[in-house]
Amino acid sequence: MSLRFYDTSARQVRDFTPLREGCASLYLCGATVQAPPHIGHIRSGVNFDILRRWLTHLGYEVTFCRNVTDIDDKIIRVAADEGVPWWQVSERNQRAFTWAYETLGCLPPTVEPRATGHVPEMIELMRRLIDAGHAYAADDGSGDVYFDVRSHPAYGELSNQRLDQVVESCDSDPDRDKRDPRDFALWKGAKPGEPSWDTPWGRGRPGWHLECSAMATKYLGPSFDIHGGGLDLIFPHHENEQAQSRAAGDGFAQYWLHNGMLAIGGEKMSKSIGNSLLIPQVVQKVRPVELRYYLGQAHYRSTIDYSDAALQEAASAYQRIEGFLTRAVEVLGTIAPAADVPAEFAEALNDDLGVSQGLAVIHGHVREGNTALGSGAKEKAQEIAAELRTMLAVLGLDPLSEQWSGGGDQGLTEVVDALVAVALEQRQAARGRKDYAAADAIRDQLAAAGVVVEDTPQGPRWDLRQS
Repeated sequence: MSLRFYDTSARQVRDFTPLREGCASLYLCGATVQAPPHIGHIRSGVNFDILRRWLTHLGYEVTFCRNVTDIDDKIIRVAADEGVPWWQVSERNQRAFTWAYETLGCLPPTVEPRATGHVPEMIELMRRLIDAGHAYAADDGSGDVYFDVRSHPAYGELSNQRLDQVVESCDSDPDRDKRDPRDFALWKGAKPGEPSWDTPWGRGRPGWHLECSAMATKYLGPSFDIHGGGLDLIFPHHENEQAQSRAAGDGFAQYWLHNGMLAIGGEKMSKSIGNSLLIPQVVQKVRPVELRYYLGQAHYRSTIDYSDAALQEAASAYQRIEGFLTRAVEVLGTIAPAADVPAEFAEALNDDLGVSQGLAVIHGHVREGNTALGSGAKEKAQEIAAELRTMLAVLGLDPLSEQWSGGGDQGLTEVVDALVAVALEQRQAARGRKDYAAADAIRDQLAAAGVVVEDTPQGPRWDLRQS
């Protein structure tokens, strides 16, 4: 099966044909950094990290641009409430997002531009739009610049709306000098005490939609392959991006991919309604790799309704995969990844990134691998484990990779291993004298410290994880 995706713009699954053979360009709407990330934000990062990894596995040279919106109404409000500069709010929260992406194993983007670093590109785009009759500077001298939605007949195509269905844009003050209430702000004129930059039409700051068009085309070109983001961004953000870019003469995104939301009790996770779960909170309940498994296991376009039970179930599912590979290494020694993935896994990922079907293939391999190890079929177990590593690498979940195996803390691992070995010897001695209460107490103390002990035919083995 050829690689294909559900394209929001076409409202159907389409074969992926890149603009340049062997290359894939991907733009993802990144964070607006007014607050630290919750797991709903990072779901998008995980989903598109898997897409990027799969494209790379297929042999594409991937250019991945993920922006940072570091100036915004919300950022300014938070800064005012705290009595700190706006850039201080942006900087600390961008660092929190970077930490969260890295903690969950997302590869760094090829480029991660900030909006405030691309004002010249935004001015140039506005100039092109004004010259083409698609935008105008407000006549009231405010410094506002607006996109004229009536000037672009294709407005509404991405979100499948007619112009007469579009409600008034609320991204500027109602008393500003708009020609049509549906026109959206490309540039917001300066207000006292707010950050601002010079333009030919007056000082001000960027509108949200303008930023992404300017940054995407700077790094990926006037036409690029894939634009990603959450379903909640289709309108108005992505609709407005596409309208302004195509009105200026750019082809812009050829495919639009949108990930589903993460909800709690059927309600979208959001800081504004107080139901968000921040990443540091959740990685106290499960390990980061288990949280990544949870966020990536469902189809990227589906809604995930969060519960602690579902999170723990995902952690257990990952531990079954990890357990087999750990036992395989103990029995077989070093296991190198296979050259390619099984055909059924490739078919699942090629079909609109079907991770859930891909995980079914992975768990089937785990069952077969455990059977092979149990029967002493070492060659078969080696083959299965090698294929597993390659499939798991595509999903960013390989427990034997340096990211998750703790390869960077080898010295600490050796110290912990020695200390746990002493405790396990004491536990074994207690069992030998039939003092099972003492043996259980040692096991419980280790579990409380995050050391989980598993009794196997080869003897007890331990791992660091939440019990």
